[in-house]
Amino acid sequence: MPFCNVGTQLPSPVADVPLNNDIKIFYRTYGGGPTKVLLIIGLAATHEAWGPQIKGLTGATVPDDVVWSEEEGNGGIHVCAFDNRGVGRSSVPVEKSEFSTKIMAKDAIALLDHLGWKKAHVFGHSMGAMIACKVAAMVPDRVLSLALLNVTGGGFQCFPKLDQQTISVAYRFLKAKTPEQRAAVDLDTHYSQEYLEEYVGTDKRRAILYQQYVKGISTTGMQSNYGFDGQLNACWAHKMTETEIEVIKSAGFLVSVIHGRHDIIAQIYYAKRLAEKLHPVARMVDLHGGHLVSHERSEEVNQALFDLIKASKVNMSPHDWTNLPKKESWWKEKRVLIRTNIQAGSNVSLNCCMLEKLHLFLLYLFGLLVLAFEYGRKLLGSLKPAQAGGSPSYIESQ
Repeated sequence: MPFCNVGTQLPSPVADVPLNNDIKIFYRTYGGGPTKVLLIIGLAATHEAWGPQIKGLTGATVPDDVVWSEEEGNGGIHVCAFDNRGVGRSSVPVEKSEFSTKIMAKDAIALLDHLGWKKAHVFGHSMGAMIACKVAAMVPDRVLSLALLNVTGGGFQCFPKLDQQTISVAYRFLKAKTPEQRAAVDLDTHYSQEYLEEYVGTDKRRAILYQQYVKGISTTGMQSNYGFDGQLNACWAHKMTETEIEVIKSAGFLVSVIHGRHDIIAQIYYAKRLAEKLHPVARMVDLHGGHLVSHERSEEVNQALFDLIKASKVNMSPHDWTNLPKKESWWKEKRVLIRTNIQAGSNVSLNCCMLEKLHLFLLYLFGLLVLAFEYGRKLLGSLKPAQAGGSPSYIESQ
C-alpha cells in the first residue's frame, strides 16, 4: 500500500514542527506527466473526495493509471491525493496537540519529498485549503500555484452562517450516530438546496446522493472521534499571520480562490477577504454552489484549475491575472467612506459596524452552545470506547 512515513523525513529548517515517527500518510497517484499537482482535502474527508478533479485534470479514474492527457495543452498532469492524518487509511493520533494546519502542512511537504517532487501546484479544499496556505508560506519555493477552494481564515470564521437552517444542520450533525442520519445531514451541508432538488431522470438528486452517501459511510465506517476532534481543533486554531500572507504574495506564484456562494459552512465573505489580502496575485472565482462546489460545479472548478495551471506556465503577470480591484490605503478608504456618509446624511457606516459586531457576538454565542452540547455528549459517553474506522470519501463537512 502507498504510505509515506513522515517520520523518515529530515526536519525542515523552515518549519519548527517536530515529526512523529509513528505517523503514516496514505496517498494515491493518478495520471502522469511533467505537471505535478498535490490535492489536499478537508475535514473528515478522504482523498477520494477529489474524484471529479482527478478525472478532470488527468483523465484517470483509478490510482496509478498513467494517462498522458494533452487536453488544454498541459502536456500531461500527474496528481497526488492523500488522506490527512486522522482520517481514512492514514494514522490517527489520539492527542489534539498532534493536529494543526502547520503540522498537517509538514505532512504534505514530507509527501512531496517522498514522491521526489521538487515543485507542485498545491490545491486545497476547506481545511485542506488552510493546510495549503501553510505549505505555501513554509516552502514558497516549492509551490507553482495555489488554489483555495471554499476556504476561510480559520478560528471564528469557521462558524457557519447563523440562521435557522445552519443551526438545524449543526444540531443534526452532532446527533448523527448512524450512516442514514449522517448522510441526510451531509447532503444539506455539502450542496445548495437548488442542486439537491433538481431532477436527474425521474428521481431528485437528493435521493440519488442519499443512497450513495449511505453506501459509502456503511462501507468505510464513521470517522473516529480522535480523528474528527483533532482535525476540528486544527481548524479552530488555524490563522494566517501578516508575515505568512506577505510571503505568499511575494513568492512569485498565482493564487485562485474558488468558492460556492451558497456555502453555509465556509462563508464566502471570508474567502473574499482572504483573496483581497492576497491582492494582486489572487483571483476570485465565485460559483453558484454549496460547500462541495468541487462536485456541484465540477466542470467550472476544473476549468478554473486549468486556467491557473496555464497562467502559471506562461508566467502571467499578477496584474493580468487578478480580477480584484486595487486596494486603497486604509485611511483613504475610511476618508472616502466618511465623506460619502456625510454627503448622504446617513449612518450607514455606524450601522454596518454595529451589525458586524452583533454578528460576531451571535457567532460566539452559537459556538459556546455547540461546545457545551459537545462537552455534555462526551461526558455521557465517556465510558464508551471511541468509534474506530475511516470516513468515506463523500464526507467533507469543513
